[in-house]
Amino acid sequence: MHSAAPAQPRWHAVADERALQQAALEAILTSAAQAIAARGRFHIVLAGGNTPRAVYQRLRTASTDWSAWHIYFGDERCLPADDPERNSRMAADAWLDQVSIPTAQVHAIAGESGAVQAARSYAEVLHDVGEFDLVLLGLGEDGHTASLFPGREWGSASGSPDTLAVFDAPKPPPRRVSLSAARLARARQVLFLVGGDAKHRAVADWRAGKDIPARAVRPAAGVDVLLESGLLVSGGRRLNVVGSS
Repeated sequence: MHSAAPAQPRWHAVADERALQQAALEAILTSAAQAIAARGRFHIVLAGGNTPRAVYQRLRTASTDWSAWHIYFGDERCLPADDPERNSRMAADAWLDQVSIPTAQVHAIAGESGAVQAARSYAEVLHDVGEFDLVLLGLGEDGHTASLFPGREWGSASGSPDTLAVFDAPKPPPRRVSLSAARLARARQVLFLVGGDAKHRAVADWRAGKDIPARAVRPAAGVDVLLESGLLVSGGRRLNVVGSS
């Protein structure tokens, strides 16, 4: 499950959730502009959750070449395709259905086909995709990211498969599909979006070096964590931040 220790993340503290959403929007659009200018296309992996939803809603009115965007998902629940709890459905409602990204360039995980088949099919989708330009991730209260949970397989070792079938997620639904930590790390940039008071313990654990799933994503360029500044306060004392902005 585990391998060499990752480099220290770069922590970027902002005032509140609104500022987090704006900073995330700017980071996404900067990454897109750089990728399109350099390679003519932008490969982005989306995260689920409330913080990303608000960012996606802001993207509706962005000025960019949508025809160059290629959308992937970090994980998915094994639910019907139109279930509102699906990450792909949330992203579609909040953003993707409102812009002109070609349908063939939105690569949803077919969670409705079951964890094993969906993982196998998505691995085939990713087979010819090299490095992602940007991977967006969240942080759960227990330190999980995508659908990589404590005490389960994270796929962080060299040679790990690109996708994992998950059968016993501690949060419903138990059956899911997740990109492995190793595949999520094959990216030019990995950006965690962390907001909400419930994330205090997970942030503290991460900064203390505890072995949580979020630490298993180890891109060569390191990771950036964009978070509300209040999450860097423990017991009334502000924690030391290296690389904050």
